Amino acid sequence: MRELLKKYFGYSEFRPLQEEIINNTLEKKDSLVIMPTGGGKSICYQIPALNFEGLTLIISPLISLMKDQVDSLKANGISAEYINSSLAPQELNIIQDKIKRKEVKLLYIAPERLILEEFKIFLSELQISLIAIDEAHCISEWGHDFRPDYRNLKSLRILFPDTPIIALTATATEKVRQDIVNQLLLKNPRIFLSSFNRKNLNLMVVKKKKALEKIISLLREYQDESVIIYCFSRKDSENIAQILKNHGFNALPYHAGLDIEIRRNNQELFIKNKVNIIVATIAFGMGINKPDVRLIIHHTFPKTIEGYYQEIGRAGRDGLSSDCILFYSQGDKRKHEFFIDKIEDEFAKTNAKIKLSQVMKYCEDKSCKRRHILKYFGEEFLDSNCGACDSCLSLSKPENEIKDKEIRLDKSQDTKQYDKRLFEKLRALRKRIASQKNIAPFIIFGDVSLREMCIYFPTNKREFLNIKGVGEKKLEDFGNLFMKVIREHLEGSDIASKSIIEDNCRLRSRHLSKNYQKTKELILKKLPIKEIAIIQKVKESRIIYHIDKLADGGEKIDISYLLPSKEILDKIKSAFEKFGIGQLSPIYSYFNGEFSYDKIRLVRSFIKLDAGGIGENLDTNKIIDYYSRLKKIKENYTNAYEPWKQEDDEKLKSLISKNKTISEISQILKRQPSAIRSRLKKQGLIQD
Repeated sequence: MRELLKKYFGYSEFRPLQEEIINNTLEKKDSLVIMPTGGGKSICYQIPALNFEGLTLIISPLISLMKDQVDSLKANGISAEYINSSLAPQELNIIQDKIKRKEVKLLYIAPERLILEEFKIFLSELQISLIAIDEAHCISEWGHDFRPDYRNLKSLRILFPDTPIIALTATATEKVRQDIVNQLLLKNPRIFLSSFNRKNLNLMVVKKKKALEKIISLLREYQDESVIIYCFSRKDSENIAQILKNHGFNALPYHAGLDIEIRRNNQELFIKNKVNIIVATIAFGMGINKPDVRLIIHHTFPKTIEGYYQEIGRAGRDGLSSDCILFYSQGDKRKHEFFIDKIEDEFAKTNAKIKLSQVMKYCEDKSCKRRHILKYFGEEFLDSNCGACDSCLSLSKPENEIKDKEIRLDKSQDTKQYDKRLFEKLRALRKRIASQKNIAPFIIFGDVSLREMCIYFPTNKREFLNIKGVGEKKLEDFGNLFMKVIREHLEGSDIASKSIIEDNCRLRSRHLSKNYQKTKELILKKLPIKEIAIIQKVKESRIIYHIDKLADGGEKIDISYLLPSKEILDKIKSAFEKFGIGQLSPIYSYFNGEFSYDKIRLVRSFIKLDAGGIGENLDTNKIIDYYSRLKKIKENYTNAYEPWKQEDDEKLKSLISKNKTISEISQILKRQPSAIRSRLKKQGLIQD
């Protein structure tokens, strides 16, 4: 899976839970995934789609988001299309023909499409390998964004009873989760609940006094950065946008009352970085996939915690530090109550009042805002101080004027210094290419990728491929253009390219979190991993991950007492010398799954620590050759280097009992003869 992740998406490691979710999906089991915006939900069905033989169907209520996601997938070299009301009949026919010819791996559709009998007949004639339902909370009337069209989605289970379904959402209380499972007819789904803690978001609540003056002051600190300002009404949206224009800001309104073409154009200009400020009602945001929004302002607080969490989730989707400022007042509370009182359904009215009171409690809470919001979603925040909300930063008087030191809360996530002059040159190049291709700039490369280029200055293909977010297709399409700018920038300077691996190993973990610090203390006491995991109340694999990150940070720890036997240690170390320490999957595959990822990661940590945190004797260049060889091998043996499952072992035993030769078994199981021989020895079915 990691090979696909790097090849198509340019990432070396999965984010938390992604790999578990993907494996569950590949086993053709149903899943419910609750993961915050920016947590990487899309990867959870996009990677399985590349593995499955048939088509993956994705249901999304957001037409504009479909286009961005399809454009992004195509830029990564993945065949994807969308079908919705924006297509002309001729375009629809072309796409359907491509689907019939099996030239499409992922198809995005809107839920209302399933009302059409003709379309359901079209789907029934296809090989659907996976169904992904995005924004799954929309199916529940207990949620904050109920959409009746989503109730038609249960027909998919009837049409495709044996096809796995993965339902995904950023926000869902326990009641909403159960409703999703029931409404979609999920079969014994595994529920994956990711942490709701968006560490890169700085949360600030401010009493609404001279709000416009404060907003104008704020925006001066965010020149050329993408900003969304949420308002109560259409009138507020237009008035504030005009005031900002009068003050020289590049701002546009967005609300449901605008002509559809104006609305679409305003959103397009924002996504393509031609306008950097959108002043909107809650009608805006769900349909964008823009990763580089650096500031979210709520001019009026939202009606629900779920709505608030989803709206601030549009900030910092790329993981870089971003700020969220919420203004509140009793006057705005009365505005909300006025409209709630007009709701005729008593159940809905009562529910709306409860949710509004929960928002006010959040606004007026003097304790940690992060702890408050995480508790609402059933998650415990154990740290005594989050260091990134108004309460924890001791801003005890929210009515004070906002000053720079108050809004630029904690930027510790962005500690690496990058060449800002080069960044602007690369950003200009990105914008130029995006304009030529008529796509959003972030589809070319995100800010995270550009910043890494401005830290490591890659000037050849190997170095460029090591940049986060650079896969094979983007290397081929854009690598030379960006490297040319980098080389020109370096001419006449004494700056040299740096190794990402070496640089990461030199980093010092100056601000260890409480959990990492505790793990370090227990290792210094020479406790075994099992005991540390029990004390920390996490899985053993998580402790090994802690150790790896402590090694990256150059922490002085001795883990020699945790290592496997010298024979195993030497074998794994020799493999790292062969392939480099950049990724674990080549090592895992090299040994045909003989050693677990945890064991391999632990040995890698030891190598980093043993080399003084540099890993200087390891050649990371060889990893690229490894992928080329792997691709060639898989042309003849499609299951080569894949993990052995229980059913594989049972089949292997059955075939050897029938006196099949190793060559014959190799052809049946689609694995190399050497792998078959190695597995038979391990199972004790043949002798050395």
